[in-house]
Amino acid sequence: MTNLTCKIGSVEFRNPIFTASGTYGYGNDLPEFVDVSKLGAILTKSITYEKRAGNPPPRIVETPSGMLNSIGLANIGVKKFIKEVMPLYQNIDTKIIVNIAGSTNEEYIKVLKELEAVSADIVGYEINVSCPNVEHGGMELGVNAILSNILISELRKHTEKLLIVKLTPNVTDITKIAKAVEDAGADAISAINTVVGMGIDIEKRKPTIYKTFAGLSGPAIKPIALAMVHKISKIISIPIIGIGGIVNSKDVVEFLLAGATAVQIGTANFRNLNAGTIILDELNNYLNENEIFNYSELIGKLNLYE
Repeated sequence: MTNLTCKIGSVEFRNPIFTASGTYGYGNDLPEFVDVSKLGAILTKSITYEKRAGNPPPRIVETPSGMLNSIGLANIGVKKFIKEVMPLYQNIDTKIIVNIAGSTNEEYIKVLKELEAVSADIVGYEINVSCPNVEHGGMELGVNAILSNILISELRKHTEKLLIVKLTPNVTDITKIAKAVEDAGADAISAINTVVGMGIDIEKRKPTIYKTFAGLSGPAIKPIALAMVHKISKIISIPIIGIGGIVNSKDVVEFLLAGATAVQIGTANFRNLNAGTIILDELNNYLNENEIFNYSELIGKLNLYE
């Protein structure tokens, strides 16, 4: 039997198949439809200090090889999240990681401190410094190595739980940001968030998204994500969680070979809530067929041309 146990920091996950933030809601209402106990972890949608309505519609548009989205971090706010959602996590048989977003360092810290006071049923935080769909947000931090380092250093002071930093591909050199947050005390890197894109309705002669620009996700961005995961893996020593266009076990293996320790399933969840469990079964079959007894044997084992 293949060992799929995955470890990030001091936390052990049953397998490396996680769900991506924003694609599984808060995770609390899914056990009715999905056997979430098969998943390694669920990452919640982004939580901010105050409630956010998000961007006006249209804010999600399908593309030939993925999806454009401009949700704008719509969420219920941290206090309502703590009161109404977090108590339900005690009945969910998988690890929960809360995604945190903000407009300033102070907001990130306020959200984390609120969660720390009651967070017995979560194992860590994914810090979103990479959302391209808000006018004022962490994206400004995520494109600047110094600012990213300062933010993660401050957050590290307030928690011993996992700190995972989600990075944007919309930068000149993602490795500099990755190294900066590792130096600040991050336990892992999530890479990548969506790529900035747009669509045009030629009949209306208008953008397909209200805010014009949006985040492109899905299979179209997988080559970009693989390249960035591989580049980051050569610079840092903490684990990388690969994200971008994963729809089957072959994609997972590619990310592992590129240097990822775990992966997040995102856009595929919109087509099938069981995408993660199906991909996990496929991965198990692949590993067994190839007599790989510990999935970690694949991590970073890409053979480059000489």
